[in-house]
Amino acid sequence: MTRFEIEITHSAEKQLRALHREDQQRLAKAMLALAEDPRPRDAKKLSGYEDVFRIRVGRFRVLYSVAKKRVVIVILKIGHRRGVYR
Repeated sequence: MTRFEIEITHSAEKQLRALHREDQQRLAKAMLALAEDPRPRDAKKLSGYEDVFRIRVGRFRVLYSVAKKRVVIVILKIGHRRGVYR
């Protein structure tokens, strides 16, 4: 199976850095796992978008897009579940 490359947008990187160290580590581990399996069992497709998914990591959500032609996963947003979809 092809291993995907992970890209993080500037805004998602800022959101990740604003979190506690333990949360950063858990989210980083989950994002790196996306390189092996871009659509894990718990990934949900977001309605209203063509190729945007989300994974749940505790109380946080990671929104990402899968670009199959480029073999890249782009992390779009990281945040608490109550505000990440805004």
